[in-house]
Amino acid sequence: MSIISIGVSGLTAAQIALSTSSSNTTNAYTAGYTLQVANFSESTSGSGVQISSVDRQYNQFVTTQLNSSISAESALSTYQTEVDQIDSLLADGDASLDTLMQSFFSALQTLTSDASDTAAREEVIGAAQTLTSQFTQLGSYLDDMANDVNSQIDDQVSQVNDLTEQIAGLNKKISLSDALGSTSNALLDQRDLLVSQLSELVDVDVTTQDNGSYTVSLSNGLALVSGNSSFDLQTAVSASDPTQTVVTYVDAAGHTTTLDDSVFEGGSLGGLMDFRDDSLSDAQNQLGILAVSLTQAFNTLQASGIDLNGDSGTALFSVDDPSVYGNTSNTGDATLSATFSDDVSALAATDYTVSYSDSDGYSVTRNDTGASVTSAYDSGTLTFAGMSVAISGTADDGDSFLVLPTRNAASSFTTLTSDGSLIAAGTSTGSSDNSNALAMLNLQTDSIVGGSKTLSQTYSALVSDVGSTASKVAGQLETQTSLTEQLTTLQQSESGVNLDEEAANLIVYQQYYQACAKVVEVGTSLLDTILDIN
Repeated sequence: MSIISIGVSGLTAAQIALSTSSSNTTNAYTAGYTLQVANFSESTSGSGVQISSVDRQYNQFVTTQLNSSISAESALSTYQTEVDQIDSLLADGDASLDTLMQSFFSALQTLTSDASDTAAREEVIGAAQTLTSQFTQLGSYLDDMANDVNSQIDDQVSQVNDLTEQIAGLNKKISLSDALGSTSNALLDQRDLLVSQLSELVDVDVTTQDNGSYTVSLSNGLALVSGNSSFDLQTAVSASDPTQTVVTYVDAAGHTTTLDDSVFEGGSLGGLMDFRDDSLSDAQNQLGILAVSLTQAFNTLQASGIDLNGDSGTALFSVDDPSVYGNTSNTGDATLSATFSDDVSALAATDYTVSYSDSDGYSVTRNDTGASVTSAYDSGTLTFAGMSVAISGTADDGDSFLVLPTRNAASSFTTLTSDGSLIAAGTSTGSSDNSNALAMLNLQTDSIVGGSKTLSQTYSALVSDVGSTASKVAGQLETQTSLTEQLTTLQQSESGVNLDEEAANLIVYQQYYQACAKVVEVGTSLLDTILDIN
């Protein structure tokens, strides 16, 4: 190989190295860009040099750990954003339910001093209306949050599908490039950036196939991307609970499988589901059981007393009856309708599932713990947990029904009258009889919620639980964010562009280019000299 050819090979290698370093420098702040390094080797055709490859400085293990951390951080960040809204809502001291409940019972205490005082009666009604109005506002706000979570799930599932479709398209281009022996680093960077963005939405497992393609799977092993194909997620109304949106998986044959919420442990999608299934539903049920307990206890005393007109008392408060939904996969024609009993001390702030089997008949379980609930069935009526459930039609083996006694109670809590004379303060016809009003006042300190807690204790526990959860999630998020930052630093130390290093490389490669050009110049001069010899 001539000296000129040797010099030209160096010039070519220097040009590639300069181009690579220039690309690194100009893409230093490009999201997803991975440092590229030109590898020099001895020319296979003889003396000289060649660029054997331009490789990405890529560490699959670190990237996998970083994506996992991003997924966990995104889940916690989403959860914190949502739970902080409830925490702020309940922590408003001036308009808190505890303050308004105290105002209501203070009005009752005033009434006990003189049951014939019409002004005191109107004060009780006014306090009751203010209290139920605040319950309704809080309940409606939580209902709106539940609807918003469903909408966010719809939106994020669409984003997941868009990203997986793009990843599948890049898989196709990358595998084709590999087959042609010219893998594009830019395509690899684009694909890894999409995987990182996907990790913010949902936790995924990534494996690399022999042809360079990625297989991207959910935590349960179902593939979102396999080679050139992507598989869609969809949203649907839950078969058991029509108020909730669930995520389904569509396989290659078009078959749809409903995914359990536990499949989504990370990503913002997982954070939304965790929040909805835990903090949100618990807050709805806790507020609801307060409304139901006060309604049933107060109305029971109303019914046992006499109002200012000498008539038997009528209900002062009202909440909607429990909601009951039959699973859409039921094959029988049974329908259930539920009402609260006068004594709801056995009621818990949870949802219930009523199941039917040919061998055991009807059975009831708590949805929060999965524990069995004592129930009694008699002549088409199932009684359990402070409720009476009327059953019509015939259930088939395996049919199930969801009973929501308290989830929607707060938003339906109302005061039925604006007439203070209808408060049944007494137990006789005497206008100043306050014996029943005293019993009503005692509801403030009686354990009427679940038979174990007062109204104030229940609300305080709710505020404390939400605040504790918000604080815990904030702490976990801080730790996870720190871990993500550490992994990002580690990843950038290997794969990121160091401008100082690239500046130095540009100088080195420039000098190298000039040296190789000098070699060519010398070779050319020697050749000219030889040709000039006579």
